[in-house]
Amino acid sequence: MKASWDTFEQRDWDAAHSQIAGALQQDWAYGSTMRLLGVPVLRACIEQDGTPVALAQFIVRRFGPVASVSLCSRGPLWLAALDASDKARAHRALRASLPLRGLRFLLLTPEETPDQAHGLKSWRRVMTGYATVVVDLEPEADEMRATLEGKWRNRLVAAEASELTVHRIGTNPGQYRWLLDQEGEQRQSKGLAGLPLNFYEPYIGSRQQPAQCVLSLRADLGRERVAAMMFLIHGQAASYQVGWSSEKGRELNAHNLLLWRAMLELRARGVRRLDLGGVNTVRSAGLARFKIGTGGQVLQLAGTYLA
Repeated sequence: MKASWDTFEQRDWDAAHSQIAGALQQDWAYGSTMRLLGVPVLRACIEQDGTPVALAQFIVRRFGPVASVSLCSRGPLWLAALDASDKARAHRALRASLPLRGLRFLLLTPEETPDQAHGLKSWRRVMTGYATVVVDLEPEADEMRATLEGKWRNRLVAAEASELTVHRIGTNPGQYRWLLDQEGEQRQSKGLAGLPLNFYEPYIGSRQQPAQCVLSLRADLGRERVAAMMFLIHGQAASYQVGWSSEKGRELNAHNLLLWRAMLELRARGVRRLDLGGVNTVRSAGLARFKIGTGGQVLQLAGTYLA
């Protein structure tokens, strides 16, 4: 196994990432946007006998000239079916070749469940696993609708029968900035966390056709905005990012309608996998029930491992 750093071409990375339906954190545009925001980023290609078998994107945090922490979140992207011993060799190649000086700490948060992360048995787990809900968008619309939890589907039917109208929000910053302003207020009042709000504009603008990497929908009641959602698209996968609703929107189940319409629109764009983000049944039980009600799979990741 051999790891080379910052030698892989964007076109090839995007193609591999799309085919795998990789996570947002391993998207080339995610790394490029982080660099624009002043965050160091490293990208590695791991080869076995001259053939690429994995890609890994790291976010780096430096502590002066003496130490650094590099995090590969929801990666590496495995390009070939490797057994546990080969994955362990790939991990060791990353650790040994990390192109940073001084005291170096390497963290991996693999896109694997606890019973799959055998290649990291010799590493120390320093954080427990993150749980998310992933919706399969490959079935036909009727099949997806049939998998919705009963109460969730009933709320959707009620929203469809209401006077709500759904509109696509444009990709120019002036068209969606109001939604990010609402998200900022929510984070402050509810103690929520997420990507930096200044991340979205450069990420959306990173493609020649911004509609390739974002879908934002708004629900109106007459001329009044009552709810909205934003999804980032990365190849054949998408991630839910921002959601806002007024009291009237909640009464009319606007988010059920918006999420269902988004699922259909993303599927039509060739997206196979929708990541709805973290679920916490203790701190945010209502939101967790909403996400699980889509019929998506609750994916419990293995955790974060330290080299």
